[in-house]
Amino acid sequence: IEKCEVDLTQTVKLESKDETFPCGQTTTSTARHLTQEELDRLRSERTLVSDFKQMKLEKEAKKNWDLFYKRNTTNFFKDRHWTTREFEELQACREFESQKLVLLEAGCGVGNCIFPLLEEDLNIFVYACDFSPRAVEFVKKNPLYRPERCCAFQCDLTKDHLTENVPETSVDVVTLIFVLSAIHPDKMKVALENIGKVLKPGGIVLFRDYGLYDHAMLRFKSGSKLGDNFYVRQDGTRSYFFSKEFLAKLFEDAGFQSVVNEYVLRETVNKKEGLCVPRVFLQSKFIKPAHSQQGSGLLSHNSSKESKQED
Repeated sequence: IEKCEVDLTQTVKLESKDETFPCGQTTTSTARHLTQEELDRLRSERTLVSDFKQMKLEKEAKKNWDLFYKRNTTNFFKDRHWTTREFEELQACREFESQKLVLLEAGCGVGNCIFPLLEEDLNIFVYACDFSPRAVEFVKKNPLYRPERCCAFQCDLTKDHLTENVPETSVDVVTLIFVLSAIHPDKMKVALENIGKVLKPGGIVLFRDYGLYDHAMLRFKSGSKLGDNFYVRQDGTRSYFFSKEFLAKLFEDAGFQSVVNEYVLRETVNKKEGLCVPRVFLQSKFIKPAHSQQGSGLLSHNSSKESKQED
């Protein structure tokens, strides 16, 4: 396993290489226990990035992710062939085998999740959206992209209405994988309400993202902290690290019900270098209640237009 660099510029690279699922991972309902050294390191970081810089980062979030995909193109993240193993709902939530499953991949990147699914399952239609216009273009240029099986579009989940591209209450399953962490915590609820508008009553959200006290969180250098469990990388992209309590309340406030909500713990070991890197993810499943009138609090079209004008 590749040596873990300590330079902040390598944080995303470490994350990308650790999205595979080796043997030995464990699930738990409690957060990882920190060593005294780790506790001291977290407690010592009290200074937050200035309000001016935080506003600038929020305003330039789309540009920063677009530049990320400009630099790395389609060669950065590994294809996620593990999704059907970890989320059996991608195959088991149909009444009969030939039933077409309608999926929304919120935050599709360059298609590392959707294209393995499209290859494996002929009875699936995927809506795929991403914050980055460049990422969406990479999806559309993929040889496996077929308009009759996939519809990719650019979308800011905190501002743009998904219903402009996806029929209301038409989606069976939403995958939200390493996406919500990139959104400002104050806007996460709005993003989930947006997703709830296109999800069928009884539909499910499959979630996987960075968990509290993940190694990537502990290695941020001074001057990177934006708020509680929220950090900025050197390239301007941001990452939030979720506790299961925060995530459960977030989804509950957006109108969902929790089915599974657990930490996934694993270690990346480099025996030659004597490194043992603890990784923590949160893997969860949330259902939109069958009686839900979800989405009534979502941004109005007028407020959405106003937000775009502010940008």
